[in-house]
Amino acid sequence: MVNVKGKWALITGAARGIGHGAALFMAERGCNLILQGRTKDHCTKVLEEVKALGVDAVAVGAEFSDLSQVDAMLKEIDGLNINVDIILNNAGIQIAYRNEYLKTPASDYEESFKINTIAPMMILYHFLPGMQERGFGRIVNTTSGIRLEPEQAGYSASKAALDKVTMDLASKVEGTDVCINITDPGWCRTDLGGPHAPNDPSSSLPGVCIGAFIDDKKSGRNFSAGHFYGMTLEEAVAKAENNFPMYTGSIA
Repeated sequence: MVNVKGKWALITGAARGIGHGAALFMAERGCNLILQGRTKDHCTKVLEEVKALGVDAVAVGAEFSDLSQVDAMLKEIDGLNINVDIILNNAGIQIAYRNEYLKTPASDYEESFKINTIAPMMILYHFLPGMQERGFGRIVNTTSGIRLEPEQAGYSASKAALDKVTMDLASKVEGTDVCINITDPGWCRTDLGGPHAPNDPSSSLPGVCIGAFIDDKKSGRNFSAGHFYGMTLEEAVAKAENNFPMYTGSIA
């Protein structure tokens, strides 16, 4: 299992929900953090919380629907002279629920793809070369198990696209110590999932972070968080390494 103490992780969507929980989880294990929110101020609370756990941490702000802000954020991170070892791409948006789904506007797709697909891949493309040069990296993109709901077409299409491009790229690093995988946190009671979702956000742990700790040089897997709930990190990593084949896109 990878020891993340002293490494640096970029966590997007860290101000709340799944990303907030992931930030605390990583900090508890000694991982230094770059925390992204829509603005730096949105990360004030989580920044204080993780620093109280004894790690170094900084906040960056970017609205992912504005891709120029993503570029600016990446330049800001470069200016910190920090080697980004781990990326947990948690930020995402569910743009709308359309009961009249045949009237879904093009803007649902446009906004969803910018935030849920393009922004995380821009981040991945930016930091992957450095990881490959140094010989270590862990990238985990957050997906969704949503199926058969045309009411959420923009969201589901953007996550399906993220799965596709992530898995295609993962095939290029297979067998190296740069591992690219995806995770599905499940339907949780967050701002995205809504108040009626069946799962507490805590159920996403340790699953959404497993991809940072695996140490078997395998990529292209979906570490669906529900499979790991209630396990210790050590138990979860052992299960991830021994029981999860490459993701094929089929329904689990």
